[in-house]
Amino acid sequence: MAYTVRDLVNYLETVAPPSYQESYDNAQLITGNPNTAVSGILCTLDATEEVVAEAVRLGCNVIVAHHPIVFKGLKSLTGKNYVERTVIAAIKNDIAIYAIHTNLDHVRHGVNKKIADKIGLSHTRILQPKKQILSKLTTFVPHEQADAVLAALFEAGAGKIGEYAGCSFLTTGTGTYTPSAAANPHLGEREKPHREPETRIEVLLPSYLERKVLAALRKAHPYEEVAYFLHQLENENQEVGAGMLGELREPMDEKEFLLHLKQAMELDVIKHTALTGKPIKKVALCGGAGIFLLSTAKSAGADIFITADIKYHEFFDAENQLIVCDIGHYESEIFTKELLKELLSQNFPNIALYLSKVVTNPITYL
Repeated sequence: MAYTVRDLVNYLETVAPPSYQESYDNAQLITGNPNTAVSGILCTLDATEEVVAEAVRLGCNVIVAHHPIVFKGLKSLTGKNYVERTVIAAIKNDIAIYAIHTNLDHVRHGVNKKIADKIGLSHTRILQPKKQILSKLTTFVPHEQADAVLAALFEAGAGKIGEYAGCSFLTTGTGTYTPSAAANPHLGEREKPHREPETRIEVLLPSYLERKVLAALRKAHPYEEVAYFLHQLENENQEVGAGMLGELREPMDEKEFLLHLKQAMELDVIKHTALTGKPIKKVALCGGAGIFLLSTAKSAGADIFITADIKYHEFFDAENQLIVCDIGHYESEIFTKELLKELLSQNFPNIALYLSKVVTNPITYL
């Protein structure tokens, strides 16, 4: 079976919906025709000129990158900087570049879970769950069709709470209506008041799936006019958000843990605050620049917080309550390309998949 770039994009957007990215981000198909057949995929942290050249050598016409090569609008393409040169090279060689950035950071099984797995954490959960990204759908269905409508809603993505699927709340009652002379009622007669025993169905759904779920509701519902309520919720979505919190299977001495971290993440150096004299059990982390989560890590009772891009004065904010580690932006996210390959291999088994061997880290250590 020949897969297209569109097939690839559609799959990745089910893994990490674009609506979960930050407002400043540009996670999307950046170059390439969606209708092009995929010959090979190169997974990378950054899309650079060297990575495009690598893709050409490998016969790959798709690059899946974590970081978008284009963040701001381009007003010209003259090759005056590395961004423009990379885009020009990709277009010249008919290479599609797809970026999956903060949306992949924010899903439970995304970038931060990969880091947690490398470190060996268990009982992981989102450190700072997002709000206002859940909706509740309420609708009313004749008893006999309730199961069919429920099945359609579940198939469309409603009714999932954490590790539980098929979640709903059902109550029974009586619906009343009077069909007009022009109506085509499923039950009852035109211009006559009707009472029908109905099941009230309530389900939760990710807000980005509202259109899909409503389309499924209308298709499965027997009524000509479907009554429903849709509400956006303030609830936190425990499956989506920033950072991750987890636990070591057994507490570790601070120095022992730092050496373990260095080995597990293949680090040359770790910048960290003073040791607290307490063992490490609960670990908070955030790939990339995550110091904004420090107070949340403290509130969660973390013994150590691992992230990157920490400024000098921000280290003082640890206040000896926990250890704060800066392991480097590139170093914290480099294993994302392995995550991408793992995800793609599960769904595109007949496409050649490669991990980029280009070191795109702009920082070197002496």
